[in-house]
Amino acid sequence: MNSILGISAFYHDSAASIIINGKILAAAQEERFTRKKHDSSYPYHSIKYVLNEAKLDLSQIDQVVFYEKPFLKFERLLETYLAFAPKGFASFLMSMPLWLREKLFQKKFLFEQLKRNDNRFNDINKISFSEHHFSHAASAFYPSPFEEAVILTLDGVGEWATSTIAIGKNEKISMIKEIHFPHSIGLLYSAFTYYIGFKVNSGEYKVMGLAPYGEPKYTDKIIKELIHLKEDGSFKLNMKYFNFATGLTMTNEKFSKLFGHKVRDPRNELLTRFHMDIAASIQEVIEIIVLRLVRNIQKETKIKNLCLAGGVALNCVANGKIVKNKIFDNVWIQPASGDAGGSLGAALAFWHHELSRPRYVNELKDSMSGSYLGPKYEEKYIENTLKELGANFTRYERERVCENIAKELNSGKIVGWFQGRMEFGPRALGSRSIIADPRSEKMQKNLNLKIKFRESFRPFAPSILREDLNEWFNLNCDSPYMLLVAEVKKNLQIKETENSKRLFGIERLNLKRSSIPAVTHVDYSARVQTVHKDTNPKYYDLLLEFKKITNCPILVNTSFNIRGEPIVCNVKDAFKCFMGTDLDILVCENIILHKSEQDKKLIKNYKDQIELD
Repeated sequence: MNSILGISAFYHDSAASIIINGKILAAAQEERFTRKKHDSSYPYHSIKYVLNEAKLDLSQIDQVVFYEKPFLKFERLLETYLAFAPKGFASFLMSMPLWLREKLFQKKFLFEQLKRNDNRFNDINKISFSEHHFSHAASAFYPSPFEEAVILTLDGVGEWATSTIAIGKNEKISMIKEIHFPHSIGLLYSAFTYYIGFKVNSGEYKVMGLAPYGEPKYTDKIIKELIHLKEDGSFKLNMKYFNFATGLTMTNEKFSKLFGHKVRDPRNELLTRFHMDIAASIQEVIEIIVLRLVRNIQKETKIKNLCLAGGVALNCVANGKIVKNKIFDNVWIQPASGDAGGSLGAALAFWHHELSRPRYVNELKDSMSGSYLGPKYEEKYIENTLKELGANFTRYERERVCENIAKELNSGKIVGWFQGRMEFGPRALGSRSIIADPRSEKMQKNLNLKIKFRESFRPFAPSILREDLNEWFNLNCDSPYMLLVAEVKKNLQIKETENSKRLFGIERLNLKRSSIPAVTHVDYSARVQTVHKDTNPKYYDLLLEFKKITNCPILVNTSFNIRGEPIVCNVKDAFKCFMGTDLDILVCENIILHKSEQDKKLIKNYKDQIELD
């Protein structure tokens, strides 16, 4: 046996991954192909892609592993209903037809779906199931550069577990502690996401971005009323304030009365100081819980390495606090920490844990290949596609591309950067990115309103040459996956005046806070991506050229998409976004397109066709 296909599906962020002889070969989320954000459907296109990358038919695959166990999930649904009955009977009835039709008998359902990819796939016994949080733990530990590590997984809920602590050593993972549903810091954070008026399972990062605009006035109230928190970080929610266990909403009337405001309706209510303070408060509570957890598990295990996965591991502010407090010597976070990464974890868990196949650890780097695991398009294919689309373009030598684009960025141009293999996970890391000059005072606002069509308060991340990191940020470790927040160096910060200190919330947005204002959040923080020559040489070279011109080794890096749309996957997606926004330039491999040279008839406004996130 040497080929294993991992699948996550049917909740959110469906994905497929493939490993050959334990090596991660390819992985992708279904949303990138279907253009439906957080697509939860059977990942037909993702499976097709990873099989093509492996040059295998599905019938040739040795094992297919699904990332969780539906029977355990169904058990939780039944037991939760019985515990809260008769409350929640309506939502219970609503969910039953889907469970009885698809989810409860998922092995048979999955077998039938897999035949869509290859009707010669005829061995149902090739399908097996991992546990949700074991898949998360495996996705965090096995690709890490550690022979031994503590593994912390935190998310909404899997089958029963919402938080787990495990120890990984060589090829084995041992679960040692779990917290079970309905007690979940992922669901606690999602409850506040819902309360502030953002979408659950997609708007949590907005809460994190909004938090620095407010003050954590409600932290004590949350800890006193909503959660029973122990010194070791273990916790229980006070379920009288929540509705997610049985209802169709996250919070109830008691929750709203506790804070004195109703759930915000984003259609007709603006964000206020109250919402910013609420965001700041729940963010602080999450950080308190996470820091207590990691301090306790380090004290108990004495292990020096920590691995993180699960949706909460995408909270890069909390991650930054773990690193800043030096609780562990080394921290590694799975870049696809959410459910998509479960597909990879499921495959790796079968190979190493079930089959006891050994790991080969490189202490200097992980085995994720920079998370560049998605499709790549050859230049001839790009040229032909652009011609079909009616685009005007020029092809350059590779060296000239970086020189030209660095100059364009220095002149204030905003660039769509489409290069190499697409990223696996929610972050654009220099393959499907929109890039710009971080020194511009107006860039954050322009990018948000004219390119991304999203809320003006949202921050942007800096990509920086790894060797220059410590001169610009208070961080001195690799952060290739944009999962750590750090403070901009004091000598680069611009002190607030007495007048500016009186400003609050969005009023502070236009203040110049540092010499790189486009990537400096209102609290002087930044979500840092370190760029490494061995994983993304072309993006590295672009940063190097920009540094030669400007003495600044940093670029603004945001995902190549508009609000509510998945990150672009192929050339057509990139050209559509280019023509539907105020992007100035599009670079596809060594081909450069200027907006000013395109047929004006090709400019189309498509943002109104996309459901907002």
